[in-house]
Parts: sequence; C-alpha cells; structure tokens
Amino acid sequence: MDFTARYVALGDSFTEGLGDPDPHRPNQVRGWADRVAQQLAGTHRDGPEAFGYANLAVRGKLMRQILAGQIDAAAALNPTLVTIYAGINDILRPAVDIDAMVDGYSEGIGKLVATGARVLVFTAFDASASKVFAGIRGRTAVYNELVREVVETRGAELVDFWRFREYNDWRLWGVDRMHMSTPGHTNMANRVLEVLGETARIPLPDLPPMPVKTMVGMWRENAQWTREYVGPWVGRRLRGVSSGDKLSARWPELHQPG
Repeated sequence: MDFTARYVALGDSFTEGLGDPDPHRPNQVRGWADRVAQQLAGTHRDGPEAFGYANLAVRGKLMRQILAGQIDAAAALNPTLVTIYAGINDILRPAVDIDAMVDGYSEGIGKLVATGARVLVFTAFDASASKVFAGIRGRTAVYNELVREVVETRGAELVDFWRFREYNDWRLWGVDRMHMSTPGHTNMANRVLEVLGETARIPLPDLPPMPVKTMVGMWRENAQWTREYVGPWVGRRLRGVSSGDKLSARWPELHQPG
C-alpha cells in the first residue's frame, strides 16, 4: 500500500500552521503540513487509492490534550502516514515532569505505529539563539533525547528539528518570534519531504533583506513585541486559558488537499 495514501498530521500550533497566514483556509492559516500534503497528492495521485489528508492539530494544546484528543481520532482514519509534534507547550510551563510526559507520548506513538502507518516524530527546536527562549534549552535537550529513544524503541522515524541550523535565521520566524514564517513553514515542508525520501521540493519564497537595526529601533521593536505577544501569552497562562480553546481541528476528516 502506498504510504502516502492517507496522511494525518497531529500536534499543536506548529502543525496547525500558525505564522503562515491564508485567509481562505480553516483557522486562516496554511502551514508546512498542508504543503506536504499538497506535494504528496500531486506526486502520488495516480496510486491505487485516492489521496486523503487530515490535520487534527490545534494551537496551544498540551501533551495530555493531544494524546487524549488526537491519537485515537487519527487511528480511526486508518492512516498510512502520520506526523506528530507535541510537548513544547508543556516545556514552556513553569514546571513540567518531562519523563512522565514522554512516557505518555511513547504510548501514543506506539498506538500510531500499531496502525501500520509510517510515523514521523519531531524533536523540538534549539532556541539557544533567542534571548527570550534560550532558558528552556536544557529542558528541550532532555526532552529531545527522550524522544529519540522513543522513536528508536517504537519503530517511528525522526524529523530532527533540533539540528536544522537554518532556523537560526530569524527571517524563518514570524513576527511573534514563536511560530515559523511562511518561508519557515515551506522549508519545514521540504525537510519532511526529505525524511520521507521524496525527491521533489517546494520552491522557497525569497527572504526579505536582513534589516539593519539601531539600538533604539531594537528597543522599540522589543517593546512592541512584548506588548502585542508576550503580555497576552502570559495573561492566558494566568487565566488558565489557551488560544486554541474555542478552535477545532482545521481538517478533521480526510479530504483532497489543494
């Protein structure tokens, strides 16, 4: 059976597509997974089965929410290919039991592998170049090492985001500095296609020139970023709410990507 016949993408905002706006798509975003699905559909549409794509990812979801709300739903779609990214929202919390979190992740990945699907699992990004998120580098490294072990044990495959050094170029990130930009999502789609063994690549959009910033300009930019993104993010944490609480999965059923 063609492994690309039924592709299901799972996770949080990374997989939902935040940072890659598209007003004509559900939740008004596109993202790398939509791009991978469209590329695979164009390449494999002549196979024995019609290509189908579902995306169950919802922004802001914690590991336990992804495991509870997406794993069984994905398995019910009888996938032949699954991608999953989960855990970074937990790592960003003040306290997290990474070992317990990844133990649950391992069980979920085991369920996905048991469907017979090819399962791709991501490590988390190395944010050492970020003055804001560099503090979680140690947590992320521990999480990634445990994820690598799960991938080996469960018979999944790794998309090693931690080692994608091109993402140290902040033009691959959106204005919120937390989600990839359109070029970043396009590049990630190509990275996933590479792991899948696909030869075709999606053309990358041109990157804007690297801006020259003065100290005053950087201060103003950081102040605006704090006001528009950090403040609301902290406020949601204090209220115990998430940006995805009122949102549903973008593509809950298999459909033909376009």
